[in-house]
Amino acid sequence: MWLHALLVAVSFLILFAGAEMLVRGGSALAIRLGLTPLVVGLTVVAYGTSTPELLVSLKSAFAGQPDIAVGNVVGSNLFNIAVILGISAVILPIRSHLQILRWDAPVLLAVTLLAPLTFLDGVVTRTEGGVLLILAAAYTIWAIRLARREGSNVEVSDDDAATVAKPGLAVAAVLIAAGLGVLVFGSRLLVTHAVEIAQSLGVSEAVIGLTIVAAGTSMPELATSVVAAFRGQSDIALGNVLGSNLFNLLFVLGGSALVHPVSTSGITLLDLGAMALVTGLLVPFLITGKRLGRLEGTILLATFAAYLFLMWPRG
Repeated sequence: MWLHALLVAVSFLILFAGAEMLVRGGSALAIRLGLTPLVVGLTVVAYGTSTPELLVSLKSAFAGQPDIAVGNVVGSNLFNIAVILGISAVILPIRSHLQILRWDAPVLLAVTLLAPLTFLDGVVTRTEGGVLLILAAAYTIWAIRLARREGSNVEVSDDDAATVAKPGLAVAAVLIAAGLGVLVFGSRLLVTHAVEIAQSLGVSEAVIGLTIVAAGTSMPELATSVVAAFRGQSDIALGNVLGSNLFNLLFVLGGSALVHPVSTSGITLLDLGAMALVTGLLVPFLITGKRLGRLEGTILLATFAAYLFLMWPRG
């Protein structure tokens, strides 16, 4: 039991290290291709830090553990907004870019409300997974084009560019490859020993996926957004979370279902309602004053605490 707990903790560190390498390499490559910090946050950084969720859910789908695969997606999205943005906003209020107010936040809210419709028959089929992946690709292309079109209105400081783009192209490629390899190893370690803990404690795989696995795979997002908040890089901090949540609902859920139809029987209305609630709160919070302040961050953290209080007896 204690050995499994220790290995889960070690897997968190491995995932963090792998995501750090992947984000550094991917961000450097993106900046050199002329992308702004906002689109880097929404795409390269967001998708890079969400790679653990993708790998964990894919492995769970292959292993016939659908509750962990789906619970990981729903739990990560809850954790990303309520905890990561909550903590980041408490550290330093996060400014909201006009593109996020006009497009990205409303798109995330729409996807958060519509994607769970695939849960209605108790399974996300391969066809539904394929549709989600098509939507993911369409959003990514659209976000990059939109950001480039509006890029002239976004100022990028020399310090920010230097921070993100320091590695050269060769180093960036090595970091990306090494980061992916480390993430694959870390994801396998996390799922294997989290399931062992669940079985020994009699806790359902759905609860483990919604809490321990979700929090573990969200550690890269937490580190990235908190560091960005400390550095005043609000575009990356906010874009990282919004992009990660879209990636989880479209790429991760879609990819898992494409690998193997995913049962959603372990996910309740409380879980989906909590995910919709924190996403629904985020949009007006961002519109009010065009920033996420300390009060709003505290409300998000309190909402997550209330969700844990309500769901934990399910174990």
